[in-house]
Amino acid sequence: MTQATADLYDEFGDDLQSVPMQFRDFGGRTAFQGPIRTIRCLEDNALVKSTLATPGDGAVLVIDGSGSLNTALMGDMIAESAVANGWAGVVIHGAIRDSVAIGGLDLGVKALGTNPRKSAKLGAGEVDVDLEFGGVAFAVGKRLYADEDGILVER
Repeated sequence: MTQATADLYDEFGDDLQSVPMQFRDFGGRTAFQGPIRTIRCLEDNALVKSTLATPGDGAVLVIDGSGSLNTALMGDMIAESAVANGWAGVVIHGAIRDSVAIGGLDLGVKALGTNPRKSAKLGAGEVDVDLEFGGVAFAVGKRLYADEDGILVER
């Protein structure tokens, strides 16, 4: 990333949405950016696994897990797949597991927290749909910028 989120906001102001939720950094890359792809799922990570196994082309996958911390939506094997397939990062409105291993990967990962419990694998959910959490809209193709200070999204 060439410019910090604070500097981007100073330059572009209300052209950017600032996510007020306090996500934690888990990936080995704390600053990342890219076009948004999305998944909406609740305690089921089958779509996360299949999506991150496809070419990411520098995109950021935003996952709305409804803020549930009951199960992890991503672990180290899925995160390794994301790295191998060229994803820039993953933002999870929910939990991850294998946080130490994920911290060693060249991938941006922001999530609400951790839980060692696996999620369901039924494939329930939706891919590439508009999401909203924290008062911010996440639309497919809009650009997301993230660093240690937070997350900005194009309007």
